Amino acid sequence: MSKKYFTPEEANQLLPYVREEISFLQGLKSQFQDAYREREHLKKSQSATDDDLFTLECKLEFMEMEAQMRLQHMAASGIQVKDIDVGLVDFPALLNGEEVLLCWREGEEAVEHYHGLYDGFIGRKKLD
Repeated sequence: MSKKYFTPEEANQLLPYVREEISFLQGLKSQFQDAYREREHLKKSQSATDDDLFTLECKLEFMEMEAQMRLQHMAASGIQVKDIDVGLVDFPALLNGEEVLLCWREGEEAVEHYHGLYDGFIGRKKLD
C-alpha cells in the first residue's frame, strides 16, 4: 500500500472532520479520566459492590475501544494525531519533492504550516 500524501487544499478540506474527531476525543478523554477516578474511589470504598466495579470497568473499556477505533480510522486515512489535548494533527505531504508534515493545531483556521519529519511542532514553518 502506497503512502498517502496530502496537498494543503486536501488537508484543509478534512479540517471539519478532524475538528469534530478531536473534539470528540477530548471529551471522551475527560469522561474516561472521571470514570477512572470514580473506579479508584470505589475500589477503596467499603460500600462498593462487584457490580459497581464491573459496570465502571466495562464503561472504561468501551471508552478506550471507541477512542482507539476513531484514532485508527484517522490513521487509516493518513491523518496523524500527535496530541489530543492540544489538538495537534499532521498530514504527510510532499513539498518541493521533500517529504514533510503539514501541521495543524486546534484553534487555527486552516492548515498553514509544515515541518520536517523529525522537527516536530517546534520546527514549524509557514507555507508559502
